Amino acid sequence: MNITPKLTKSTSRRTGKLRNTILFFPIILALFISGCEKPKETAAASPPVVEVAEVLQQDVPVQQEWVGTLDGMVNAQINAQVAGYLIKQNYKEGELVKKGQLMYEIDPRTFQANLDQAKGNLARQQAVLKTALLDLERINRLLPEKAVSVRDRDNAVGREASARAEVMAAGAAVESAQLALGFTKITSPIEGIAGISKAQLGDLVGPGSASNVLTSVSQIEPIRAYLGLSEQQYMQFAREKAGRDQQHHPIPLELILVDGTIYPQGGTFYFADRQVDVKTGTIKVAVLFPNPDKLLRPGQFARIRAVIKTEIGALLVPQQAVTQLQTKYQIAVVNADNTVDIRIVTPGERIGSLWIIKEGLKPGDRVIVEGLQKVRPGMKVEPKAVVKSQEIAPPVASSANAAR
Repeated sequence: MNITPKLTKSTSRRTGKLRNTILFFPIILALFISGCEKPKETAAASPPVVEVAEVLQQDVPVQQEWVGTLDGMVNAQINAQVAGYLIKQNYKEGELVKKGQLMYEIDPRTFQANLDQAKGNLARQQAVLKTALLDLERINRLLPEKAVSVRDRDNAVGREASARAEVMAAGAAVESAQLALGFTKITSPIEGIAGISKAQLGDLVGPGSASNVLTSVSQIEPIRAYLGLSEQQYMQFAREKAGRDQQHHPIPLELILVDGTIYPQGGTFYFADRQVDVKTGTIKVAVLFPNPDKLLRPGQFARIRAVIKTEIGALLVPQQAVTQLQTKYQIAVVNADNTVDIRIVTPGERIGSLWIIKEGLKPGDRVIVEGLQKVRPGMKVEPKAVVKSQEIAPPVASSANAAR
């Protein structure tokens, strides 16, 4: 039996395994030796650098913004007081008109005829009165001579009184016709900006017609703005106003136009409505703004900003130092030993780039404004001071929106 080939294969396999073991033995030995070596100690990490700012304490005027509606100081509707056909328009729409300036004319011919007729009737009644007076004078002269009776005298007195009454009625009719004729010339009762004409030439205007209102004129110097204050805002505003009135320093009011620019003329408080609207819980307040260039017009929407209170000794921090966690607000404070303390705080109004903190901080605390993501409670940090809050605090408070 021939078994030579099988013995040769087995021998070759064993030889290959032995060769592989010899080749990998140095590698395995090196790994074993390196694993037995003692690990080197890592260098201690340096504290992270964070930017901090000191808490600022100062009195802060807090302002509130509202959306207001502008309206004319006086808004006069120009109506036709007599019925007739419109024949002239004597003003330019959108332009300033003076008090008493002629704006429209109604066809006066009918009213002139009525006036002439009333004058003629008055002249006739005056003639009748004159005749009655002469008769009464003659009867009074003849009565002592018993040439006329007492009854004749009484009848003459009655005729004279009736004639006098007719003269008075005729005179009133003349005055009424004169007024009606005057109403055919329609003038502006105030000085202001005239609106677009609602009636066209040839329209039948006057009481009972579709074109009774011809146009409107608004006095816009000064112009008033209406805004709605909640009861709480009104109480704060009223207290602030009372304190400033005692010091003869009125509350500063600003008007922010729709393009975001601030109107150069400051406003003044005008009046508050007599009651709070029970449906909305707000009270309407009117403020006045000078409008010498006629830039502002009734119906415009604008934001009105006013001081509603003054926070005495308010604590201010940059807004970027405050982080919100669900419904809570927190600030990272660097203690005297440069360790981090995370505090829950109660924020108030935002004042420009700063935020009022009502609870949780004290004056002189250092708050982290940059590097919050690198710190945790108790960690040691290397604080680096940034621009002080005093240098970035706005001199006048901006819009106040309480954090809730």
